Amino acid sequence: MADGTTAVVWDEALLSYDMGDHPLNPVRVELTIALARELGVLDRPGVSMVTPVPADDAALTRIHRPDYLEAVRLAPRDPFFRGWGLNTPDNPVFDHMHEASAWICGATIAAAEAVWSGAATRAVNVAGGLHHAMAARASGFCVYNDPAVAIARLLDQGAERIAYVDIDVHHGDGVQAAFYDDPRVLTISLHESPLTLFPGTGYPDETGGPGAEGTAVNIALPPATSDAGWLRAFHAIVPSVVRAFQPQLLFTQCGADSHRLDPLADLRLSVDGQRAAYIALRELADELCDGKWVATGGGGYALVEVVPRAWTHLLAVATGDPLDPLTPTPPTWRKLAAQRRPGSVVPETLTDGTPPPVERWQPGTTPDPVDKAILATRMEVFPLFGLDPHDGRD
Repeated sequence: MADGTTAVVWDEALLSYDMGDHPLNPVRVELTIALARELGVLDRPGVSMVTPVPADDAALTRIHRPDYLEAVRLAPRDPFFRGWGLNTPDNPVFDHMHEASAWICGATIAAAEAVWSGAATRAVNVAGGLHHAMAARASGFCVYNDPAVAIARLLDQGAERIAYVDIDVHHGDGVQAAFYDDPRVLTISLHESPLTLFPGTGYPDETGGPGAEGTAVNIALPPATSDAGWLRAFHAIVPSVVRAFQPQLLFTQCGADSHRLDPLADLRLSVDGQRAAYIALRELADELCDGKWVATGGGGYALVEVVPRAWTHLLAVATGDPLDPLTPTPPTWRKLAAQRRPGSVVPETLTDGTPPPVERWQPGTTPDPVDKAILATRMEVFPLFGLDPHDGRD
């Protein structure tokens, strides 16, 4: 094992996943890499920049149906194309859609293989995290499901226990669906309640199929949940379940759309709360997986105000010491951001000025809506791991 090393997977070809006038704009990835580079994160000792190659059909068809791949290839040639979840407002057809989507999957495979092979301890693909795509349907801005494709590759290479933790504001439904009946993959998703947000799944009673009971864990949080409640929910459930599962590798989807400025959802996290989540995830990987951690991006639609700062914190946590939240954003980066997105409010520091409080979940008290969500998940899942849902100890 190459102790303490990190692979950052990057190529400008990953910016070709571009749906045009659409919330999922690749400028967020461009500005993330630019900010991390300006702050020296990508030049740290032990960081290797890895150039990916597109995923081939053999890799993609581990998750997606061959006829769906063919539809993705054909759709840009037919202006009247219908079906497969494509050519909709959420999933518009764009030129070279198959190739762009295969690049994203190839980059996440490269990250996963770098960690599994021992070439790196940790790996990041900020352009990845397209967690909604189904076996034969585009969904939620996602054409191919790169986390599922990469996890399938590791299973084929002999992995026996992979924990997938999804902190995007939306339920990680596509990854859950891909492995719902597979006891080798634990999927955990913290998300805004399906009662109020797409995709309408991710209830606590979705716990895994026959033979895989307990390997799907869903924490459905009420709208307006802020740093304190979100982190309380995370620590009340995620570490206990992941420890019980004993994974060989931790795979995370780190969508930044849980932020209070995100235009498409209604959680209320700060960049500082998101940074705290990344640190907690790395600590879990260090504790349980000899540090083996694969991280992707995901959602995030405050393209200048939030995503580049959040994912620069993610890259910093993955490559070494976390960045000081008070770190200024470099003037050259601020100029680039203003050029790319005129009219945006360009942040001057890496903090929102709100250090996240640490609150421990306590059973037996009068619960607020977040505590009710915590208990609902614990009641469904903890007994399946032999854990006491009412025990407030870590």
